[in-house]
Amino acid sequence: MTDPTTDNAGHSGQPGIARASLEALRAEIAKAVVGQDPAVTGLVVALLCRGHVLLEGVPGVAKTLLVRALASALELDTKRVQFTPDLMPSDITGSLVYDTRTAEFSFQPGPVFTNLLLADEINRTPPKTQSSLLEAMEERQVTVDGTPRPLPEPFLVAATQNPVEYEGTYPLPEAQLDRFLLKLTIPLPSRQDEIDVLTRHASGFDPRDLRAAGVRPVAGPADLEAARAAVAGTTVSPEITAYVVDICRATRESPSFTLGVSPRGATALLATSRAWAWLTGRDYVIPDDVKALALPTLRHRVQLRPEAEMEGVTADAVLNAILAHVPVPR
Repeated sequence: MTDPTTDNAGHSGQPGIARASLEALRAEIAKAVVGQDPAVTGLVVALLCRGHVLLEGVPGVAKTLLVRALASALELDTKRVQFTPDLMPSDITGSLVYDTRTAEFSFQPGPVFTNLLLADEINRTPPKTQSSLLEAMEERQVTVDGTPRPLPEPFLVAATQNPVEYEGTYPLPEAQLDRFLLKLTIPLPSRQDEIDVLTRHASGFDPRDLRAAGVRPVAGPADLEAARAAVAGTTVSPEITAYVVDICRATRESPSFTLGVSPRGATALLATSRAWAWLTGRDYVIPDDVKALALPTLRHRVQLRPEAEMEGVTADAVLNAILAHVPVPR
């Protein structure tokens, strides 16, 4: 995924203002995070689509900093949960607490009751606790003692994850993986980007104090709602819809996969393609929009055959081959 080029020509009024606000948001995050423009853009796409994001990379590549910078650049409430092997589901969702003064139980909300939840190292906690986020991510509510409690709007889970080949990690269940709109891989920085990072630190940059780094709120809920309304008006032709379906069906027929993309995944790809089209300044989707978002939207929704993994084949490589072979609509 590459950075979209903003073009406000032909767009006026609130949608244009909202697009400018989101572009400013990306610029603010860049003040704290060097060389991760695709991940920044992915987070913006997820906000537009009301989706959740899984960030994967080795320790020390600024996954947590990226999410904290997003929170600082938005006028939204945010909370962080450090996932550990002994974390309980109630530590996330909240629980009923007995009040001796009133002799009644009262609900104490957990950290999930926020706009932006940073689930740090989500794969370091067992599946039972990981699954406690399922209802919150899908239904935008939490049920405790039979009572559903709605979560604030907007609500986004940004989870960080270390690769599963590292000790002390638990692979996420397939059902929960499917609830993430995007899976963004955070690579090690290039030599020049790493030099820039060290130069910033040598100049006094403190990742724990983003305000001192100049990161300021530049967008809020009103900008987000205006942008989402504009994205919802982005035109999708029948040919593009069929193209998305053909890509997803090809993953189910691929001999390299034991599990292909579900209809939920196809819906997700259509949604992210529309958001991408709007960010680039168009009110209609083209095949290149679908190609740009195919990997981050689909890579966590497929499962490689063991023999393919042993041969060093990756899900991204198979998806790229599928994109190269599925006919592109004219």
